[in-house]
Amino acid sequence: MKYTKSLLLTLGFLCASLFSFSQVTTSNIKGLLLDEASQPLPGANVVAIHTPTGTKYGAATNFDGRFNLLNLRVGGPYTITISYVGYKEQVFNDVFLTLGKTENLDLSMVPDSEQLEEVVIKGSTGTGTFSSDRTGAETSVGRRELTRLPTITRSAADFTRLEPTASNGSFAGRNDQFNNFSLDGAIFNNPFGLDAATPGGQTDAQPVSLDAIDQIQVSTAPYDVTQSGFTGASVNAVTKSGTNEFHGTVYGFYRNEDFTGSKVKGDKIFVPKLSQSQVGASIGGPLIKNKLFFFANFEKDDREDLGQSWLPNRGTGAINESRVSESDLMSVQSALVGLGYNPGSYEGFTHVTESTKGIVKLDWNINDNNRFAIIYNWLNASKEKPAHPTALGFRGPSASVLQFENSGYQINNNLRSIQLELNSTLSDEATNKFQFGYSHFDDFRNPMSTPAPAISIQDGAGSNYIITGHEPFSIHNRLDQKVIQLTNNLNFFKGDHTYTFGFSFEKFMFDNSFNLGAYGYANNNGYVGAFGAFPSVQSFLDAVDNGLIAESLVNAQNVFDSNNDSDSWALAETNVGQLAFYIQDEWNINEKLKLTYGIRFDKPLFFDSAEKAQDVIDNACCYAPDIPYVNPNTGETVFLDNTKMPTNDILFSPRVGFNYDVKGDDTFQLRGGSGLFTGRFPFVWLGNQIANPEVFFYQMVDPDYKFPQVWRTNFGADKRFENGLILTADVSYTKDINGAHVQNWGLTNPTGTLNG
Repeated sequence: MKYTKSLLLTLGFLCASLFSFSQVTTSNIKGLLLDEASQPLPGANVVAIHTPTGTKYGAATNFDGRFNLLNLRVGGPYTITISYVGYKEQVFNDVFLTLGKTENLDLSMVPDSEQLEEVVIKGSTGTGTFSSDRTGAETSVGRRELTRLPTITRSAADFTRLEPTASNGSFAGRNDQFNNFSLDGAIFNNPFGLDAATPGGQTDAQPVSLDAIDQIQVSTAPYDVTQSGFTGASVNAVTKSGTNEFHGTVYGFYRNEDFTGSKVKGDKIFVPKLSQSQVGASIGGPLIKNKLFFFANFEKDDREDLGQSWLPNRGTGAINESRVSESDLMSVQSALVGLGYNPGSYEGFTHVTESTKGIVKLDWNINDNNRFAIIYNWLNASKEKPAHPTALGFRGPSASVLQFENSGYQINNNLRSIQLELNSTLSDEATNKFQFGYSHFDDFRNPMSTPAPAISIQDGAGSNYIITGHEPFSIHNRLDQKVIQLTNNLNFFKGDHTYTFGFSFEKFMFDNSFNLGAYGYANNNGYVGAFGAFPSVQSFLDAVDNGLIAESLVNAQNVFDSNNDSDSWALAETNVGQLAFYIQDEWNINEKLKLTYGIRFDKPLFFDSAEKAQDVIDNACCYAPDIPYVNPNTGETVFLDNTKMPTNDILFSPRVGFNYDVKGDDTFQLRGGSGLFTGRFPFVWLGNQIANPEVFFYQMVDPDYKFPQVWRTNFGADKRFENGLILTADVSYTKDINGAHVQNWGLTNPTGTLNG
């Protein structure tokens, strides 16, 4: 196993994220037609019509009797008609397609001479378990599951956990940051990798309404080289579309603390204030029958929670009474108000969470050979929170530590995304799918406090006791993220083979402003700010009396005004991306066995990030490139260069998979594969390297760092019993090829021995 390194030299905050542009938004129909002598029947006409919209797909069988209908709308029902001169027309009704799956139709045509009427066959409404292109482990969630299964949070996460390896957002034993999420083919990860894995996660918002989702697919081992950007799972969701009939929904949900139990095993517990509501509506229909369709959804969520459940100590013995004396809280509050600073309340205040989201989708049947879709979705979400509970020490709120209201902050997650998709049938032997997407993530914090230093007051014994002042991580904390993505897949059909040639391009642009410690202040009387604490309430009151607190408040306001006037807040710009090319062959060896094999080439791109790192260095106070560090792997003394980006060597991802229909009747199949899966670089690490060249806050990514890669092998079997029950079993083996490894290169070898 090869490890790559990230260097943590003094202090850093590490988070990981993986991104991908996964293109699974459609389904396929493939088949083999034989004559009465079981010989291939070339030139037969195959037409599939999506009944709700009249969308028409057509193909002719090739010399080997095979036909391919690719990039079809998911769902259905479809009516499939197969005809050939001298043979009875065969019709399949009520065929439903599953996201990312192929519906296989292999049949023998009946000659006209047998004097039969047209053959009408009832289609499939299954979940796509038995599909020739299924190789590794995956789970499909359709409309039936989305509408019938219970959901507590009304989120996609309640359904992706149906995947057997799922565990609180993790799949296949990997952290949730190592998954790839896509919506209608667009990147739907949290690109920078802070906190939650999906957009809106910092505000506990769902980025898209559950009412707008049509189908979800979770794959941990898809041996299809068009899919990449994950070492955990690829989670693909597609939204609903309009049809020739108008359909709509209106819904609402509400709960409060009265719906929460008040006792555990007979013992009364404290139930905090709660008010939560959700209202929404969806509508879809035709703008031009059989030609142009629309779908729209809007949803609004509101929630109000008690901001601090713990009460000051009044000696009542209440179950939620803290150790913090109310008299101490009142003394601190009175002293700050006397200086013109409002710390807010210490009890009874509430925190508000709000979000609005929506999606508008247009589907246009340009003609029988070209279909175009445009999807626009947005999210505006905010959540009020207390000061960070554990960073810079334990800071509550808890039984030991209480916070004032204005020491908290409001986090905001806003998203605007547009996606274009064009599916084209170029001929009976070629199809093409083109996708373009642009997403803008705007994340920022609004502090509840006016400019002030962070103030931590201890209990006289070294433990935090009272927290007030400004939230330390919310001083002009802004993260602006823009994502451009482009992909194209071209498919050729030749005999028993389907060849795929494709490329994808992704560019991520991050502007990060982080100003921890900017309001800190020191004079001859001491220091007040994020990196210090007053030993006791009395020492804080002494700092009020000697003028330290008053001067620090004036300084914080001056820092705020000066940086706003000159636009001089800290800013780190990071521009990264990836260019990929891939080629694949799906070979139908015979009617029972299909082999899929291909290779993917991923080229990391860092654009002008080195120049952006130099821009930060030019304004740094304490950049010290002449300090020697020691590589613990080699013992070599090295000097670190913040402008040095990780390696951009091409990464190779070969894969091979198979599917074997043992009896040829979709009742028992064996499947599996093996190959490399390449994830994305956790860009927050690189962002920290660019943003923090100061010697006291130094983090770098090793110039030899490579994108995460795993080798994953999977073997599975599916058995359908006569009563319709399906039993599925999968065995997977995963090995890290390139894994992240954190080291302290500032830690040298011991130079002596302490005598104990």
